[in-house]
Amino acid sequence: MSERNFIHQVTDWKSLDALLSEKNMVAYIGFDCTADSLHVGSLVQIMMLRYFQKCGHRPIVLMGGGTTKVGDPSGKDDARQLLNDNEIEKNKQGIKTVFEKYLNFGDGPSDAIMCDNDEWLSGLEYVQFLRDYGRHFSVNRMLSFDSVKLRLDREQPLSFLEFNYMILQAYDFLELSRRFDCSLQMGGSDQWGNIVNGVELARRVDQKSVFGLTTPLVTTASGAKMGKSAQGAIWLNSDRLSPYDFWQYWRNTEDEDVDRFLKLFTELPLDEIARLSALKGNELNEAKKILAHEVTQLCHGRDAANSVAESARKTFEEGSIGQDLPFIIINKNDLEDGVWVIEAMRKLALIQSNGEGRRLIANGGVRVNDTVISDPEKQLNVSDITISGMIKLSAGKNLALPAVLTGTSPPCNMLLIQRIKKSPPSPPCHTK
Repeated sequence: MSERNFIHQVTDWKSLDALLSEKNMVAYIGFDCTADSLHVGSLVQIMMLRYFQKCGHRPIVLMGGGTTKVGDPSGKDDARQLLNDNEIEKNKQGIKTVFEKYLNFGDGPSDAIMCDNDEWLSGLEYVQFLRDYGRHFSVNRMLSFDSVKLRLDREQPLSFLEFNYMILQAYDFLELSRRFDCSLQMGGSDQWGNIVNGVELARRVDQKSVFGLTTPLVTTASGAKMGKSAQGAIWLNSDRLSPYDFWQYWRNTEDEDVDRFLKLFTELPLDEIARLSALKGNELNEAKKILAHEVTQLCHGRDAANSVAESARKTFEEGSIGQDLPFIIINKNDLEDGVWVIEAMRKLALIQSNGEGRRLIANGGVRVNDTVISDPEKQLNVSDITISGMIKLSAGKNLALPAVLTGTSPPCNMLLIQRIKKSPPSPPCHTK
């Protein structure tokens, strides 16, 4: 895990490493139910659980049905929107499907466990809980943790409800230690303070030695936070983001990120990753395709990964239209009246604003049927439909983001629009 750059902080590195070598251990990571899918920002933690299981240890996926009612202030400038029980349950069911692809669940010694902290948190008696556990927490120290300190330094309000979050998370660790002999909590680097609280609570209350481990915050080479794109979050559930768009996100990894992402998000051997990362120029695009295929295969299955890779190959190498391209449908009568190119780009989420579209056109970054356009007032109309019954719209820095508009397959009064998020590799002689 260290060689793959998963490790950021460990409460007691030598002791934990020794125990992992001596016996099978139980470890957990918690996931609050704030949406009905996780996004790639959680993928490092999911891969940690997967590797943990592959090495013979037992992972626990802790659903935060209880802590979601409180809201984690870590890394937030303001409080989370409070969800009702039905919303939390719906989100929990959506999140569960992600883990079934990465972990094996069952009753075996290394089979994963999934549980919900609402099972014990919602039944706590408040006064008794404070007497038994609240006395082990120093407010002075709690105020020093980044999750609290940063909010106060920015003069952002921090509710007493949120302030309790770290105590509840610490209690989760204690509860899992008692129920499953769990001795390791893992999480992102923003969880360090919360994890340390749990380690200390177990020591003080049960006189038990447990451990905490965090992963580094993963950003792209350009500084963007993992899990986000210009078009929105990169969700792990296919009903939130198509496998094709998911594949394209990884295919368009920045050159500087290829080595790091292959180590974190695939199970390729390290010597193979070193070979791929050493490729230069256009050859590095092959490494990006392998990255996209491997990550998509883990998240959506082998068949989906093969299918979307073939769709991308047909679209970019043959100029045809792959069957996996995402699409939206608009009224065909609108095309007869004329549809602004910029409006079509916005509907396809190729751009976020009219201004962005105008800048792309001015820089020669937009094509209609592979022909560069220079007029920001350009409208698509019936005459743009090719002999195949389609209109191809492309937008992006490298004349990318093709979108196909077709008036043949859908009902007679509808127009099908398909889109792709990135372009094929730039020509070898591309000059910046």
